[in-house]
Amino acid sequence: MSHCDRTLSRSRSAMPRRHRWRQLMTGAMLALASTGAVVAAQPTPARASLEAPILLSQGTGRLLTGQGTNFIADAVERVGPAVVRIDAARTVVRQTPNIFNDPFFREFFGDFGMAGPPSTRVERGTGSGFIISGSGTILTNAHVVQGADQVIVTLRDGREFRGEVVGEDPVTDVAVIRVEATGLPTVSLGNSETLRPGEWAIAIGNPLGLDNTVTAGIISATGRSSAQIRVPDKRVNFIQTDAAINPGNSGGPLLNERGEVIGMNTAIIGGAQGLGFAIPIETARQIADELIAKGYAEHPYLGLQMRTLTPELRNILNSDRRSNIRVQASQGVVVLGILPNSPATRAGIRPGDVIQQLGGRAVTTAEAVQQIVQESTIGQPMPVVVNRGGQSVTVNISPASLHAQTQR
Repeated sequence: MSHCDRTLSRSRSAMPRRHRWRQLMTGAMLALASTGAVVAAQPTPARASLEAPILLSQGTGRLLTGQGTNFIADAVERVGPAVVRIDAARTVVRQTPNIFNDPFFREFFGDFGMAGPPSTRVERGTGSGFIISGSGTILTNAHVVQGADQVIVTLRDGREFRGEVVGEDPVTDVAVIRVEATGLPTVSLGNSETLRPGEWAIAIGNPLGLDNTVTAGIISATGRSSAQIRVPDKRVNFIQTDAAINPGNSGGPLLNERGEVIGMNTAIIGGAQGLGFAIPIETARQIADELIAKGYAEHPYLGLQMRTLTPELRNILNSDRRSNIRVQASQGVVVLGILPNSPATRAGIRPGDVIQQLGGRAVTTAEAVQQIVQESTIGQPMPVVVNRGGQSVTVNISPASLHAQTQR
């Protein structure tokens, strides 16, 4: 043994026991910290604490007691039986082009190459839904059952029922289906108005034909406008989640950590990952009540084609020689078009008007105008302040029923 080795050996043997004990304890504490567990102090023996730790779920204040507790699995066990697969079939008729019926065409070509009677084909699609009453009331997306001739509802236990579409609302993409049954399992509805980004989110559905698929993530954001997620024809402030949502998940529930439904999964942005969107359950519940009561949902409308005014848009409009629109206002919502026979037409709104106040509230975005209109009362006049050629003009506009307009 070299002189250096002997010196090191003596140094180690001379190390105070207290110092070596401190090193061992420090190593043990680091190993425990690396597990990420938070052990709550309890007036119980040390052995009991190590065998059955009480863990505090971060950010929720919910206690997970005992080992092996999984709140996601617990939520799925409670809600899973009430999540259904919806198979919809619709018949599409292909009409013969009018040119084949033109006398000039028939004179020269006769019946050669003539198409027969209108052809039909059956389109099939699969979505998801969830049962909200034991007597067979089911919520799903309107696009899942739109135009369907036949709807088949399949429960997780294998039972199948023929479904009847009670009503559908394309504006919010909510639909209600009813099946003839009693004693069905149901979901519990939560509160979507108090959601915070970072909370847990659990999705259940039938993506790509894979029944009863469960994914989990968090609430990424709330209040996403329809324009932000590229569906400008909808009137919904969506919940954004990174829980995996795929085709076939449409209409399925989005749950919180307690297994309560906080949203209805409805949309994804193509080519992106972790960008799924759900209709808040408060919106879905309100629309469902209207659909059950009268078969349709009522939405006020003004008949405006509009965009939020930005410096870039203002420059484009003012420099376009083919357009008669000239804008002098620096902010507001610019009117680009007006639907015929609409409330906006009757009120005298013109293309190029910049809306700055609606119903006594200042507006700077198209989403704000849409929200105020959605909250308005059909037939009740509202003052509108617009900037027209640099001048402030006030007119009154009375929202009309969008449903009545579409039935004409």
